[in-house]
Parts: sequence; structure tokens; C-alpha cells
Amino acid sequence: MDNRQAIGSWLSGPGEAAKQMGAVTGYRGERLGLPEEGPGAVAPLGRRFGALFIDWSLCMLIAYGLLAGRDWQASGNWALGVLLVLSVLTVGTVGFTPGKRLFGLRVVAEDGARLGVFRVIVRSVLLCLAIPALVWDRDGRGLHDRLARAVQVRT
Repeated sequence: MDNRQAIGSWLSGPGEAAKQMGAVTGYRGERLGLPEEGPGAVAPLGRRFGALFIDWSLCMLIAYGLLAGRDWQASGNWALGVLLVLSVLTVGTVGFTPGKRLFGLRVVAEDGARLGVFRVIVRSVLLCLAIPALVWDRDGRGLHDRLARAVQVRT
């Protein structure tokens, strides 16, 4: 391997280097038995961020209007608590938040069943900590989903 190949593989990331060495990575969700495309497939990252943006905006409005005394700066702290409650209540009952519903997403257990209350609470608390949600595995699941044994899928 010459220097250009070594630098190129380093810049492309570990996934590309593994492919060049012959590793078969498959598509996102294949290890979980999910389809590659369509309903039931792992939700794309853009849709998940869009849903989170909608949910956070909704929580900010609720916090600003009801909890923070119309103080925009204080409403950010309250919004995190509202997001936690919103996530636990909505994902725990119907399997999606308002933002996920708008973007056609649903949170299910790895086996396709509904998440139990304890797993929803674990997932929601880790989501509010933010860092676990920013660490992804090969299937595109955040650490919060992985620890709760959950996956976000298309509806």
C-alpha cells in the first residue's frame, strides 16, 4: 500500500477501510432483521433530526408560555423537562412524539414490539443528556436507543 492509499483510507473513515479489506457491512438495520427501504426500515438521520427539532420547538413554546413566565432564556431549562415528560408520555403510549408523527417515524423495541415503560424512561433520560444521542452505531441508532434496545423506524 502506497502513501496515497493509506491517507485515502484514513480520510474515508473506518467503514471504507473495512470495505477495502473485504468486510461486508450490509445496510443499516440488516443485523436487526429490518427491511432496507420502506415501512419498518431504520429511520434516516435527517428525519430524526427534523422530528427532534419539531419536538424541541414545541417544548420551548410550552415552557415559554406556561412555565418560564414569558422569559425566553429561562424557558430553555424548562423545555428540557418538558421534552422528558413529552417523550415518556408519548413514546410510552403511542410510540412516537408529535415530531416523529409528522416525519413518519415510530420508536419500537428491537423485536418490533412496543417499548416497556422502564425502557422508555431510560431512552428519554439519555436523549435529554444529548451526548448518548450523538453517538451512533453501524445501524444508525443512537446510544440512547441502543441501551434501551429500541430502534426508530419509518411508518
